Amino acid sequence: MLPTTSPHTNGALGARDAARHTAGAKRYKYLRRLLHFRQMDFEFALWQMLYLFTSPQRVYRNFHYRKQTKDQWARDDPAFLVLLSIWLCVSTIGFGLVLDMGVLETLKLLLWVVFVDCIGVGLFISTLMWFITNKYLLKHPSRNFDVEWGYAFDVHLNAFYPLLVILHFLQLFFINHIVVINSDWFLGYFIGNTLWLIAIGYYLYITFLGYNALPFLQNTVVLLYPFALLGLIYVLSISLGWNFTKGLCWFYKYRVQ
Repeated sequence: MLPTTSPHTNGALGARDAARHTAGAKRYKYLRRLLHFRQMDFEFALWQMLYLFTSPQRVYRNFHYRKQTKDQWARDDPAFLVLLSIWLCVSTIGFGLVLDMGVLETLKLLLWVVFVDCIGVGLFISTLMWFITNKYLLKHPSRNFDVEWGYAFDVHLNAFYPLLVILHFLQLFFINHIVVINSDWFLGYFIGNTLWLIAIGYYLYITFLGYNALPFLQNTVVLLYPFALLGLIYVLSISLGWNFTKGLCWFYKYRVQ
């Protein structure tokens, strides 16, 4: 529920209510629910994953509802993170099989992908976006309106999920079968690089939607500017024969050596 006010505090939150709405309290509640699977709403998390592909605006509309009912923008249910982790583990094992890695090598790759690519990079990007939006994009900088770090992390997870499905799942079927994109022939790197274009484009667009949904931010259109660089890199990669998927496969094999 929304925080209540007392008539004797001139509209300010009482000490007890304020304590429940601190970042530390919200973080504790979120982490505590990680240990209670029965309290997680996996059905709703699956609904969000589906709509991140078909209608991501509807997902962020739900964030508005959460702000109105629970007085926070960030998720209070870790079900989405748990399902994303499962997707990540399964797809990484699939990469290990496609690249003919042994059990130990696949395990090393899984640890790298989970703790460095997902968690480490995710924490860095979330913190960077949290700093940039609060520093440069607030309409009226004040203590009453700011981007929650947890929300910045949720935006990253939302944007990361389609990228994960496209590059870590769908792409697996094209690496050694159907169209061998892990090769130097034109059709291979054209399809592979196009998948990269779509995946990163999804990431940028969903990230933009996430911050554009916050009513106290301005000039969020700047978050779409990287599309110009993305398009340029794509054209250059096709013209010069760069194969991003082949580079990814080489990088994964190099990691586990």
